[in-house]
Amino acid sequence: MSSVLLFPPADPQESVAYLQHKLSYYTDAWDLAKDLAQGVNAIVVVDARSTDVYQAGHITGAISFPHRTMNADSTAQLDRSKVYITYCDGIGCNGSTKAAWKLASLGFQVKELIGGLDFWKRDGHPLTWGTSPGEWPQVAPGAHCGC
Repeated sequence: MSSVLLFPPADPQESVAYLQHKLSYYTDAWDLAKDLAQGVNAIVVVDARSTDVYQAGHITGAISFPHRTMNADSTAQLDRSKVYITYCDGIGCNGSTKAAWKLASLGFQVKELIGGLDFWKRDGHPLTWGTSPGEWPQVAPGAHCGC
């Protein structure tokens, strides 16, 4: 008996619903990089780590907003029409989950970045150092994801 087929796959319609639901919670580095490169302004990338760690290297375009400081008062200036993409160091860290949970609890639309800064770096996307979000660099024509 097949170990894979021990539990049969869902029917295609159930799979579509499940996978669409799953994708509503997450984005990956390639999709985020594409949107940032195209200047999509409907999203805000949030580095949920401490400000010191943010200054030591962060996703270009990300704002520093440590999850430990998020509350109704500190989020009052945020634009509720935006979707907030949270990230932290990577899969061994739950700072992005805590940030997404806090923001969602306060009524904001959120997604988490799969793999956080670790996967971002692995894919070779731009980083910025210091207190500024930084400017997105010009990307060579034809650069794209292999998936």
